[in-house]
Amino acid sequence: MEATAQTDSLVEQGVSATKVMVMEQPGEGPRVRMVLQQCMGAQLMVQPPDEGSPPQFVEIRRGLIIYICFLRGATKTLTEKMARTALTVRLSESDDGKLVSVLDLPGDVLIIPQATLGGTIKGKVMQYHKNIAKEEGLQLYSEFVSIFRKTYERNDKCQTTGTVVRYGTYGNRQVFSCQTNGPYTHLIEM
Repeated sequence: MEATAQTDSLVEQGVSATKVMVMEQPGEGPRVRMVLQQCMGAQLMVQPPDEGSPPQFVEIRRGLIIYICFLRGATKTLTEKMARTALTVRLSESDDGKLVSVLDLPGDVLIIPQATLGGTIKGKVMQYHKNIAKEEGLQLYSEFVSIFRKTYERNDKCQTTGTVVRYGTYGNRQVFSCQTNGPYTHLIEM
């Protein structure tokens, strides 16, 4: 697999990202797209209110928000590789200003399924023809979340500090809010 890295300011494109990492086969598009964002805290509604019950939220403290989208051709192997990348890439700023992985920080993680990352513009309309089928996407998303949960459960630093992995529900609209110390956002494609 050939890896290329581009450093671009995507502000002109409406994305507040500072770095783009693309790893794909020559002549093919990405099969998994992930946006990583540092945060000081975040909250995601995973269940809207209904008759007699209030909405349900998941929250994290300082850490990493991961938006992930699976496109046609995504596999379990690519999902595992993306999870390892997100766990080990040095994007989190420590108290002394060094960039460390979210595991080394250690920080909380909020994983949000984000099918809109698979969109392409055709004329004046966004289209999502490249997205994976919903059932396959749910299976890969569940695998991605499982890798994070197992890694955090086995990591001594994470256990000692009480850091957590929280995640959204696949295929649903979710209300989201966060406090960032940036924006400090990265797009990774494989």
